[in-house]
Amino acid sequence: MMIGIDGNEANVEKRVGVSVYALNLLKYFRKKADSTLRFKIFLRSAPVDLPGETEFFNYEVIPGKYLWSQIFLPWRLNRKKDVDVFFSPAHYLPRFCPVPSVVTIHDLSYLYFPEDFLKKDLFQLKNWTSYSLQQAKRIIAVSKTTKKDIVKSYGIPNEKIEVVYNGYEKTVKHQIPNIKMEHLKHPYILYVGTLQPRKNISSLIKAFDQFKKLYPEFKLTIAGKKGWLYEQIFSQVTDLGLENDVYFTDFVTDNQLMFLYKNAFCFVLPSFYEGFGIPILEAMSFDCPVIASFSSSLPEIGGEACLYFDPSNAFDLLEKIKLLKDDQKLRLELVKKGRQRIKEFSWEKCAGQTLDAIKSTTKSI
Repeated sequence: MMIGIDGNEANVEKRVGVSVYALNLLKYFRKKADSTLRFKIFLRSAPVDLPGETEFFNYEVIPGKYLWSQIFLPWRLNRKKDVDVFFSPAHYLPRFCPVPSVVTIHDLSYLYFPEDFLKKDLFQLKNWTSYSLQQAKRIIAVSKTTKKDIVKSYGIPNEKIEVVYNGYEKTVKHQIPNIKMEHLKHPYILYVGTLQPRKNISSLIKAFDQFKKLYPEFKLTIAGKKGWLYEQIFSQVTDLGLENDVYFTDFVTDNQLMFLYKNAFCFVLPSFYEGFGIPILEAMSFDCPVIASFSSSLPEIGGEACLYFDPSNAFDLLEKIKLLKDDQKLRLELVKKGRQRIKEFSWEKCAGQTLDAIKSTTKSI
């Protein structure tokens, strides 16, 4: 059988979130490719640091800047008809797809926090995701929370949706980070993720402001690229007079991220909504204690290896950080539980279950 894949999410220079997910799937698919299981990866532009081609794993560039998945890709699929099943790792399936299709849905944050999105992106997410969900023969949700949201918001039958958890592995060889060292000489609390309102960084900054009054040696490191309405976060830091205590790294490499996790006092994920929450597992894999909001999928992913707080209550977060500072036994216990928790997640497991779901949509195997 020939599996067609939209590889554009993986074909970027700076990979975060869905791009990391898509790349890890491609790596696994390449290993599994043989004479009976072939892969054709469709791209808008030439591959950028993607798994190398083999006899049974190939890339095909289809030029087209706008409406690529709605016009150019469908035209190609219908013209040649050499694909048995099509897979999209992120929300959008091609229009008029001539074969059974599978799509991964990562979250429905655009329905709960529409103000976090540009109007054009919001329109696409609402309408194109709806089309994809109706057209797909099989839907992959990255958590039970995401599955529940799909059923609730789009009326999709439960049996059409399969939950496949993301992986988390970080394979980094070098340990000398090229980041500002002066700030990291102090104990610091770490946040990793895009800077945007639904990430609830505001509550973290409020809690940190109060925590620093008790423990003035502490700093706050915010690692992640600027997202929608990020200016409000910078303004809050300035208004509180924390310019010398809050360090914004912008985008970080895997090597830099590993260093930040390994040396942080703790990692805090204060989001109002997450479809999965990979940073929780990343932090645990580097023995970094985790404090996460008790919302959406985060308790599902973190299990008993996290401290949780009410994301609408900055004081609750403050109390959890203080608890972790005052109780060394609790800190060590969270690290131990985290080491066990991450054993339940891997990219190998994620990609294997994803491939099974794709293959199950057609009998031509």
